[in-house]
Amino acid sequence: MKAIKYRTQTELKDRSLPFSEKFPILHKVIANTLNIVKTVNNIRLTALLIAITLLNSSSTYLAKDSKVDIVVIDAGHGGHDSGTRGRLLKEKDVALKIALKVGDYIEKNLPGVKVIYTRKDDRYLALDDRADIANKNHADLFICIHANANPNTRAFGTETFVMGEHKDEANLAIAQRENSVILMDENYEERYEGFNPNSPESYILFTLTQSAYQESSLRFASKIESQFKDRVGRVSRGVKQAGFVVLWRTTMPSVLIETGFLTNSSEEKFLAGESGQDLIASGIYRAFKEYKSDVESIN
Repeated sequence: MKAIKYRTQTELKDRSLPFSEKFPILHKVIANTLNIVKTVNNIRLTALLIAITLLNSSSTYLAKDSKVDIVVIDAGHGGHDSGTRGRLLKEKDVALKIALKVGDYIEKNLPGVKVIYTRKDDRYLALDDRADIANKNHADLFICIHANANPNTRAFGTETFVMGEHKDEANLAIAQRENSVILMDENYEERYEGFNPNSPESYILFTLTQSAYQESSLRFASKIESQFKDRVGRVSRGVKQAGFVVLWRTTMPSVLIETGFLTNSSEEKFLAGESGQDLIASGIYRAFKEYKSDVESIN
C-alpha cells in the first residue's frame, strides 16, 4: 500500500500565500519595472526589459551554490571599431593587451578557473555578441576592459562601472560613447529592440535591469578600484553606475573598467608601456582572486 504523505501546516500555508508574499523581492522588482516602463512608448524594448529583469532575478534565487569558476574577459572595441584614440594608442589595442594579461594571470595562478575571451585578436564584435558569449558559457563573472577619453586633457584616473542609473551627465556621456558602437551594426534598431544610444528615454530602462546582480557587481568593482589605488598607485575616480548595453545584456555580475584616459598624455604613456599594462592587469587579477574567495567562503 502506498504511503500517504501528509503536508505540514507550514507547507499548506506556503501553498496558499500570494506571489507577492512568497517572493517579495522578485515581486518588488517586477512592480518597479512596470512602473518605469509606463513612461516608455517602445513596446518591444519594454518587453525585452521585463524579460531580462525576470531572467536576472529568477536566476539569482535559483542558484544552488556560489562558485566563481568561469570568467569571461571582454577587450572593448576591435577591428574597424578603434574606440577612443590618444597620440600613441588606440583603445582597442590597449584593451586587448590588458585583457590577455588579466587572463594569463588567472590561468597561471588559479588553474581551476576557466577563462573565456570574447576576442584574442583584432576583430570586431557587436555588443550583444559579447554578452551572448558570457551568457551561453554560463559565466560567473563578466569583465569588460576599456580606456577612457575626455575633451579636457587634464582628466585622469581609473573608474569602474556597473549597470545602473547614471548619477550625472559625465557618466551618461561615457555610456553613450561606448554604446554608440551599435550604430555600426546592420539593422541595429531591430537588433537592440529599438534602443537608441543617443536617446535619454532609452536609458530610463536601465535603472532596474541589473538589480539582481548589482550588489555583487558593486562588490567586485570596489575591489578593482581599491587595487588600482592602493597597490597599483593610480588615481581612482571610484565606482560608478551607467547604462552600458554590453552589461545590460549579461545575466551575471558584470563590470566595465576604464583603465585610464588616452587623452591625458601622462596616462597614455603609462598604458602604452608593458609595465603599466602589467600593473593594471595584476590589479584586476588580485581583485578577481579576492572576490572569488569572498563569494566561495559563503558556502
